[in-house]
Amino acid sequence: MKILFPKCPVCGGEVLSKNVEKLLRGGNNTASIKVKAEVCLRCGERLYAPDIVKRFEVIREKLKSENVRGLKAVGKSFKVA
Repeated sequence: MKILFPKCPVCGGEVLSKNVEKLLRGGNNTASIKVKAEVCLRCGERLYAPDIVKRFEVIREKLKSENVRGLKAVGKSFKVA
């Protein structure tokens, strides 16, 4: 995979391609997805390719509209008051 960012745009640190888990929220719903990201070794900033960001947007919209077809339920979420 080609590194999109030679250095972190936040702190200038070195970035490395890694598999990460991203939590996405839409309305009252949350989804978890595993994707590749470039992660700064200094500050932890995650940088995503444009196609991954577009995928996030589609999933967030599905969550917001409660169109969860194609998403696998894996439990329940609770908010601590």
